[in-house]
Amino acid sequence: MSLESVRRFFAEHAPDIDIIELAESTATVEMAARAHHVAPAQIAKTLSLKVKNEVILVVTCGDARLDNRKLKQALGAKARMLSVDEVVNYTGHPVGGVCPFGLEQPLQVLCDISLQQFSEVLPAAGSIHSAVRISPARMAELTDARWVDVCQ
Repeated sequence: MSLESVRRFFAEHAPDIDIIELAESTATVEMAARAHHVAPAQIAKTLSLKVKNEVILVVTCGDARLDNRKLKQALGAKARMLSVDEVVNYTGHPVGGVCPFGLEQPLQVLCDISLQQFSEVLPAAGSIHSAVRISPARMAELTDARWVDVCQ
């Protein structure tokens, strides 16, 4: 279901991008980096947060950690991580497969500047066995993301 919504998203917006499906799980940054033979930093992890009454997605390098002070400054309020159930309800994707593509409902997407060090990153593609290879700039363009500096 979630993988299918990502498939539809790329078919409509970027048919040149292929979804990579693997037999092994890529649900964590370490597992994904190992499976795709890249450094953990090159995995684009998508974090689901709630700020006041708004749900947002923040895409960062796999080895980056959110900086609460920078995050509060960028968002104008304190943010909290969504629960597993909330993640699925808002994004339509399972934890470990969350990405800014093919969302259940439109959400604001922020991309951390840490991603810009790479020519290509690998975000999940709606399941714990899928990903895409994409430039950070193209990912931001396709998702109407805003660039922010919210990591340590």
